[in-house]
Amino acid sequence: MADDHRPRTVAFVLASYTPDAPAGIERATAALAQGLRDLGHHAVIVTAAAQPHQRDDVIRLTTPRIAFPCDDMTLRAAIHADSDAIAGELETVFDTHDVDITVYCDALWGLGRIAVGHRAVPVLAAHVLGHDEDLQPALGRARHVIAPSAVVPDQATARGHDTTRWRIVPNALLHDPAPTAPARRAQLRTRGPIRALARLGAEKNVAALLTAGRLITRPVDVIVADAAFETRDGAQDDELARCRFAAAHLRIASFRRGGLAWHDVPAWLAEAAVVIVPSLRESFGLVALEAMAVGTPVVAFAVDNLPHLIGSGPGAGGVVVPPTLGEDALWKAAQDLMADRLRYVETARAAYYRSRDYLPTTVAQTFLKAVGE
Repeated sequence: MADDHRPRTVAFVLASYTPDAPAGIERATAALAQGLRDLGHHAVIVTAAAQPHQRDDVIRLTTPRIAFPCDDMTLRAAIHADSDAIAGELETVFDTHDVDITVYCDALWGLGRIAVGHRAVPVLAAHVLGHDEDLQPALGRARHVIAPSAVVPDQATARGHDTTRWRIVPNALLHDPAPTAPARRAQLRTRGPIRALARLGAEKNVAALLTAGRLITRPVDVIVADAAFETRDGAQDDELARCRFAAAHLRIASFRRGGLAWHDVPAWLAEAAVVIVPSLRESFGLVALEAMAVGTPVVAFAVDNLPHLIGSGPGAGGVVVPPTLGEDALWKAAQDLMADRLRYVETARAAYYRSRDYLPTTVAQTFLKAVGE
């Protein structure tokens, strides 16, 4: 094991990374990088995406010829066409910054499938499992594999992959605001809006949630945003059209496209009575965690990592609903929670305290242990 007192330099590779991107993988990457810096280490993020402004800790690759948003097939073809040049540029970046650990933040989108043979310790961060044609070469090149929850290694095991050396490193909170004051939380319970925040992906299930909420009389606020990746060309525009149609039939609704700057997310979630996460798949559930961190109870389907994250019983930070009951059950769970003052107060308090396990430095320490540092 290396000297634990020597600062490490960690490079995170994520082709689509931009600040304020609406995808959890970008926010989680930024949070872990910040946690490492807070511990006295160095961290840089390597991306192929154009940046809104120049930063010393974000390095843009020039060799990948790709425009975002794009789908997996388009990115894979671009990587294949210029794999030698991309690998050479990565090596130059790692040498220039004297990188000790390289985290490829996905087998495809994190360029893990072409991880370079550099002295830096190669780590594959499997936020989602992805396609085997990317995963197989990425696993073969990685010394360590980390995942944000048990969901991903369980899926990999079911596909026949050996996950005995995989380690869980949860996503971290990028910000650590104070929870909403009790008096304000009491006001929100009776008059505050129900809110949802998501990227435009069909698995986020926002359109179905809005369709089921036509009889809701409480104000509803929904913000959606485009990510740098989509399942096919135009998929996000199609999902937006479905969401807009559904939102138009709500009684009192605010619906907008464009997302939020990362630093604005906590305050927006803090001003909700309840945050609903209607996702059908969540390998972690970062929006749920961010809501809990400001003391806002969460209602979600009991899918993937959400039951573990939110919890159950007296210490739960919200309510999880069997997905077989449908989106109507999400609205009912939110209304029932807001109607019960004592239960609401206990849930809001528990939500905040459950989030304390995901502070950036805590997760950064878990990461360093997972990669043998």
